[in-house]
Amino acid sequence: MPHASNTVACLGPDSPHAFDNVPLLPRNGSLDAICPVCQGHGQWNAEIDLVSFRCIRTICERCLGAGWIETGSDPIEVNDIEMTPDGHPQWTTRRL
Repeated sequence: MPHASNTVACLGPDSPHAFDNVPLLPRNGSLDAICPVCQGHGQWNAEIDLVSFRCIRTICERCLGAGWIETGSDPIEVNDIEMTPDGHPQWTTRRL
């Protein structure tokens, strides 16, 4: 049975419902400042149903989902997943 819905699209982190049910992330010891794009959330709603709160989220490209950024010149390492040449996912470490 279908449920009632009121789905809205968020065009970015400045949209009114972009951060509904998206928690602030704690500071990682290696990062210095709250991300200026996502304000410490690391992601925002690209689409949200205001009745059921089901959502599709977008990861912040500035902080890569951490919610915090490095302001100095120190390189930091972040875990990531990349695809191998034969199409399998593999953990890797990137330096920013």
